[in-house]
Amino acid sequence: MNVERPRTRIQKKNRETILDAALAVFSAEGFRGATLDQIAETAGLSKPNLLYYFASKEAIYSELLSTLLDTWLDPLRALDEAGDPVDEIVGYVMRKLQMSRDMPRESRLFAQEIVQGAPRILEQIEGPLRRLVDDKAALVTRWIDTGRIAALDPYHLIFSIWATTQHYADFNTQVCSILKPEGDAHMDDAATFLSAFYRRALDPRQL
Repeated sequence: MNVERPRTRIQKKNRETILDAALAVFSAEGFRGATLDQIAETAGLSKPNLLYYFASKEAIYSELLSTLLDTWLDPLRALDEAGDPVDEIVGYVMRKLQMSRDMPRESRLFAQEIVQGAPRILEQIEGPLRRLVDDKAALVTRWIDTGRIAALDPYHLIFSIWATTQHYADFNTQVCSILKPEGDAHMDDAATFLSAFYRRALDPRQL
């Protein structure tokens, strides 16, 4: 039986360097436009050295997407039935917006994969992601049924949160071209707006 040897510190560092470089290249060029030569150059490694760690461009891309999807699910997992429903949902909105602020390359990479039909992560979307969304939609429905939030379609509520938060990463060029912000001050403005927007929409007295 072959037992995989633990990676050395240098090996771990090089893998992280390659994945970070690949994230930069894939998020800018897409899967089809990216090349191993570009990734190796961005990582500051030779192509043969890169291929020592990853057998192909596909292998690098698949590892990035697998890690990213799990990270993407964490904010939704954190919705707590024991908490105040409005605070829980608005908290989810804020976590998603913070991810767009801190992880714009990851967001764009994920968006590109979805636009292409999710050929490499469709199984995960139809499996773990769908089950999690079903579970949290059922939670939102319970909050609605007990009159604690307005009667909004739970699935489209979740979709709207994705749309209104990830927009600031996926369409950052458009947002910044219109607003001409200083630094990322517009993200603070977005947080203020989205908090007020969802609190008003979720208030059971509104509908």
